[in-house]
Amino acid sequence: MAIDRNSRKRIRRFAIALIVLVPALYFAPYVTLFFLFCGALDISRHFKITPEMAEKYFLGNGIPTWLLSPVNLLADMLSARNLGTYRLEDLPEQHRAEIEACVKAFIDNGGLIKARVAAVLGDKKRGMLTFKWYAKQQDITVRIPAFEQDYRYIKTIAVSVFNTREKTSWHFGPLRLTFRVLYNLDPVDSDQVFINVDDKTHFWNKQPLFVFDDTLFHRSVNDVDQARYCLFMDIVRPNHLQPVFDAAVAGAALVASSFKTVFYKNWSFIR
Repeated sequence: MAIDRNSRKRIRRFAIALIVLVPALYFAPYVTLFFLFCGALDISRHFKITPEMAEKYFLGNGIPTWLLSPVNLLADMLSARNLGTYRLEDLPEQHRAEIEACVKAFIDNGGLIKARVAAVLGDKKRGMLTFKWYAKQQDITVRIPAFEQDYRYIKTIAVSVFNTREKTSWHFGPLRLTFRVLYNLDPVDSDQVFINVDDKTHFWNKQPLFVFDDTLFHRSVNDVDQARYCLFMDIVRPNHLQPVFDAAVAGAALVASSFKTVFYKNWSFIR
């Protein structure tokens, strides 16, 4: 009986895991058990745990998130209770003010952004027009003064573009030091344009703004014949020890370019 491609991939993943895990338990048992414990604790915070999600977390595209689980769990301890998904009113006033300023600039400059993307995206599936990446200003053609401000909490400002009939696979973000903020420009009146986060589905035609913890299992879908433009921001999550978060985010900024390569390899970056 023939084994399908997905089953072969699954078998290969488990084989590699055993090859790595058995020596690791022998040569560094305490470190290995520590990461297994942190991973199990980290995955237990999801609102819906499925075999597919657990497999991807420990054996697939969630491995970087698993390896960063000690940092993420510490971030949870230093922060207010994580709701997973947020409304604007759930955030502190200072966070709301920065988000609202960037959303207004995005709407006001929507035509300029669309024109630039249309000129270079072509038939590529996904594009990212990046204005600021972990607080570092990017060298791009489009200049929007509001996106060049030195914000206290917003660290990344970009525009995420999905071409027609495009979607991501289910995946995890790496770090829980920040939350992801998305705002859909000109939402299509269709339930085929949405984002799934664990067991929840957010439809852009119901509410163009969405804030969520992107280390949760999620995917984005644009199953219509129109491109989807979203303002894409990372904002430092509300916490009880801001100096520690500032230092941690600054440390993450040092390897932010590597994050682009690993987590956005299927994207075309637009200047």
